[in-house]
Amino acid sequence: AGMCRGLRARRHGRCPGNAGWAPRGGHRGIQAHRLCPPRGAGSSLEPEERSMEPPAVPEEEEEEGAVPLSMAPGPVGCQLFGYVGIEAVLDQMKIKTMKTGFEFNIMVVGQSGLGKSTMVNTLFKSKVSRKSSQPGQEERIPKTVQLQSITHVIEEKGVKMKLTVTDTPGFGDQINNENCWDPIIKYINEQYERYLREEILITRKRKIPDTRVHGCVYFVPPTGHWLRPLDLEFMRRLSKIVNVVPVIAKADTLTLEERAEFKQRIQENLKTHAISVYPQEDFDQDPEDRALNDRIREKIPFAVVGADQEHQVNGKRVLGRKTKWGIIEVENPAHCEFPLLRDLLIRSHLQDLKDITHNVHYESYRVRRLNESNQLG
Repeated sequence: AGMCRGLRARRHGRCPGNAGWAPRGGHRGIQAHRLCPPRGAGSSLEPEERSMEPPAVPEEEEEEGAVPLSMAPGPVGCQLFGYVGIEAVLDQMKIKTMKTGFEFNIMVVGQSGLGKSTMVNTLFKSKVSRKSSQPGQEERIPKTVQLQSITHVIEEKGVKMKLTVTDTPGFGDQINNENCWDPIIKYINEQYERYLREEILITRKRKIPDTRVHGCVYFVPPTGHWLRPLDLEFMRRLSKIVNVVPVIAKADTLTLEERAEFKQRIQENLKTHAISVYPQEDFDQDPEDRALNDRIREKIPFAVVGADQEHQVNGKRVLGRKTKWGIIEVENPAHCEFPLLRDLLIRSHLQDLKDITHNVHYESYRVRRLNESNQLG
């Protein structure tokens, strides 16, 4: 009779050793039945003292409440269900740049009479060269290389640029041009040193003035033969500390055939002497940038013609040089490669020139100077 009562109690969900009822069905009833002690084993204990296991948590509470500790990271390219406004960051950067402006420092190196000042004025379509700022002074060839820098603030469509043009009168004008590049190297390193001293201060300026040379345009005389030892030595030394862009000055003095042969010989000279001019092949990372820079490297050195006077051609005012054979249009790709030089320096690679100056040339100078300081210390 007792066995029948026990079986009947279990069938209805009541445990013989418990004083209360357990709910029927589901894992709760099974758990309550599992916690039921055997007969005669201390049935006077409270339910909390009988079980040492934590109470079961309902499945609904697990889904709504606690977050599991081992959560897998989501995919990198997450799809957005609506417009968030991330692209507005570009507008913010544009507005900030237009307010603060930016800096660009360029150096022109070459013998006197190759049209360096005229080329700079043509690049920026304004009187920014040294001769334009000092028209009354008589031009005299200095006995040594003298570096002169002139700074202008030019603005176009609300964008301000602080432009610094550094000229090198006296370079290559003497009979003995030995070590004539030393003042130029010293000047470039002085700008790196000035930036480094501002950078290592405990209390730094919010924006460090940047006087570092971002690009050096080297003017090759239009001889039509080979590069001179002076040209090779200068570019070999300077290409290690600054971005060097060689150009053939006054290319209108050469025929198209002579210009093509001269350009090919210069490329062979640069390759033979392992001179890496801008854009350097070692710094190409993106495949699209590499393809673009390969096309530019095929055209280097650029055969350029400078002019700061306008002429009437087919009812349009164009910059050019007037000869008895006609007008050489500066911005016409069929006449010269000045548009390629302008696009490289301003329209397509200006920020890249600044980035390579900061991340490569200045970084190598900074590492060398800090190593010297540690050795002395």
